[in-house]
Amino acid sequence: MPPVNIPAVQAELEAAFACYEAALLANDIETLNRLFWDSALTLRYGLHDMQYSHDEIARFRRERGAIAQQRTLRNTHVTTFGQDYGVANTEFIRQGTNRLGRQSQTWVRTDDGWKIVAAHVSFLAE
Repeated sequence: MPPVNIPAVQAELEAAFACYEAALLANDIETLNRLFWDSALTLRYGLHDMQYSHDEIARFRRERGAIAQQRTLRNTHVTTFGQDYGVANTEFIRQGTNRLGRQSQTWVRTDDGWKIVAAHVSFLAE
């Protein structure tokens, strides 16, 4: 088992996760796309959609355009394994609702920095 939560590595991934969250709230599609691994193997399961490559994810974001993403995070956990792999999990509540959502991301360090290789977003059943 690789070392878990090496402080410097965990701090790097926490910063990458914070960058993602800021880009999401700002509808910064360019940064969101840059944070996903540019590969046909990348996947994203959204609330009402699924994408099975970086190209599909980028196209989805372009075609959907900007939407209100204001939300409050809670129970955020970032865990790293060794130097180059980690997961980020959080719960969220969108502004103006009480509905609880969940988000998970699998991150890998690449030559271009930390990238999301798989992501999942869902709501708890009402």
